Amino acid sequence: MVQKLDTLVESPSQTAGPYVHIGCMPTYAGNAGAYDIEIGESPIAEGAKGEVIEITGEVFDGTGWALRDAMLESWQPDAAGLFPGQDGADPKVSGFCRFAADSESGKFTLRTVKPGAVKARGGAMQAPHISLWIVARGINIGLQTRIYFEDEDNSADPLLNRIEQGNRVETLIAKKTGDGQYTFNVVLQGDRETVFLDI
Repeated sequence: MVQKLDTLVESPSQTAGPYVHIGCMPTYAGNAGAYDIEIGESPIAEGAKGEVIEITGEVFDGTGWALRDAMLESWQPDAAGLFPGQDGADPKVSGFCRFAADSESGKFTLRTVKPGAVKARGGAMQAPHISLWIVARGINIGLQTRIYFEDEDNSADPLLNRIEQGNRVETLIAKKTGDGQYTFNVVLQGDRETVFLDI
């Protein structure tokens, strides 16, 4: 029997921001010294193998406004396509980074090594990519997506080939702006909405 809900009221929903930075990135939130080294400060250490790249971008809401309280996490393999713990993986690449949009401009920067292609189940190769998780005020559940690169061969990537609306694949492609420089924006709603993943 289903309980009648005439005496209970729904509690307010919770979102990730703006408090998420206090616990996850205390130095960014103005609480320096909470940790000796903040978790995920960089996905690479000095001496990491491969091409060091910088990806800059913004997280836009449905009105085109850049979210200045967005926090992002990235996961990736090393330049050879290997993750920490796999035989031969680069010990200088943790593959994990936690970073935030600038509180004034809304821009974020990820400095890392360009990842290699990754072998998927069944032997197919996934094109080089970086996985992203995005949270901010107003986002009830963290959003997951990927960054691919326009100067790589993405034609056989199994995930990109499963996107039915082919014109939306472009929302996952970082554009090269210079040597080792890329731009990638996340759009939460609207005509250019980024493809988000249910994983």
